[in-house]
Amino acid sequence: MAETAAHSALDPLEPRELVPPHHTDRTLNDTLLDYVWQKPGKGWFMLFGISLCLLSLLVIGLTYTVAKGIGTWGNNQPVSWALEIVNFVWWVGIGHAGTLISAILLLFQQKWRTSINRFAEAMTLFAVMCAGLFPLFHTGRPWFAFWLFPYPSTLGAWPQFRSPLLWDVFAISTYLTVSALFWYVGLIPDLAALRDSSKTKLQRILYGIFSLGWRGSGRHWHNYKIAYLLLAGISTPLVVSVHTIVSFDFAVSLLPGWHATIFPPYFVAGAVFSGFAMVITLIIPARKYMGLRDVITDRHLENMNKVILATGLLVSYGYMMEHFIAWYSQSQYEIWTFYVNRARGPYWPVYWLMIACNVITPNIFWFKKCRTSIPIMWVASIMVNIGMWCERFIIIVTSLHQDFLPSSWDMYAPTWVDWSIYIGTLGLFGTLFLLFLKFIPAVALSEVKEMQLELKHAAHAAHAGHANDTAAAGTLTHGAH
Repeated sequence: MAETAAHSALDPLEPRELVPPHHTDRTLNDTLLDYVWQKPGKGWFMLFGISLCLLSLLVIGLTYTVAKGIGTWGNNQPVSWALEIVNFVWWVGIGHAGTLISAILLLFQQKWRTSINRFAEAMTLFAVMCAGLFPLFHTGRPWFAFWLFPYPSTLGAWPQFRSPLLWDVFAISTYLTVSALFWYVGLIPDLAALRDSSKTKLQRILYGIFSLGWRGSGRHWHNYKIAYLLLAGISTPLVVSVHTIVSFDFAVSLLPGWHATIFPPYFVAGAVFSGFAMVITLIIPARKYMGLRDVITDRHLENMNKVILATGLLVSYGYMMEHFIAWYSQSQYEIWTFYVNRARGPYWPVYWLMIACNVITPNIFWFKKCRTSIPIMWVASIMVNIGMWCERFIIIVTSLHQDFLPSSWDMYAPTWVDWSIYIGTLGLFGTLFLLFLKFIPAVALSEVKEMQLELKHAAHAAHAGHANDTAAAGTLTHGAH
């Protein structure tokens, strides 16, 4: 019985496995490091060229903004926060899945994080880099950004620490720093593997520098495990704190649609929701074209879809509570914002697109067939990201364009500069992600090997237990006779 259970758990044809047992250390090295040593294919060059073209839009948009001022954006009165803050919150949310997958699942010893954690960690870094651009240029004078930090100022002009906008500066910079350290520490054993398998002297020198003299000794592994766990422990509260602080930008105001105590948990759930969706969007094509189906299995994808379903339900609950609180409080301003302006106002198509993508779409993952269907989950993940962008747009724009005074109401429309900067950040993200896939192992080689070793030990223990049970049963039978 135990042998049958162990065999079914480790059967290479079983779609819910984590690592196929037929792989050896050598075949795992070939599978996970081969793409780094291969020459880039036509597909990689095509995607890289597209990303660079989009990145040029970012350069054009930001250059034009610095030269002419942020009056080139569509911001007006009363919509002083517009597409740039929408994109800032959206990108920060996307960056949350990496820390959740790597840090929290590591602390809870969830083995299915292996094989997908490095994708998510890289996505976190690049998304936070994109997010940081928007508030920096939204100040209008990005060359004075150092004023936001409490440097030794002889003029005594200190930042206003009671403003959540300043909290953002410290939250985002801390999150980026800790995420980068966490990502880099996890890379060190694999960079050493690349160093040892390098084919040229330049590759050996470069990978040798970044691997920090790693030799795989017991002392090295001991220090590595301690550092990795410490960084995971530091990163865990950041998952909650960063997007909570971002939500405070809105929640501490008195504006209808923003002044809500549900915003912190609602924003955190939405961030994890969009982050996992982006991981699915990126990992499915990478898994196919990089030949990683053996290590990024259907079980990994199904578990991520379960998280999308759970966080999607939390986001739906947040929407419901917003409307309930507006009705229960009987505030005419809140009722107008939620029941009239958003649902039936001039931006109603964006609102109902948000509902379709964020409330209806995740519920398809109640069905196992949808959770394990590659085309369905990929399309659903794209729709979730579209829906989360629409959510940010609805929260920011519809609460501002019709506020307390009808005399100050106005419509908002993004300009070509707004769209150039947003599309350009997609190009920046794509460029960085493609370079990551080409020069660094996309899957943590050392962790996959560790997982494979644990599975083999479990299989041997189950087989030994079955043999002992059989021997004991034989002894009892012989004694009875």
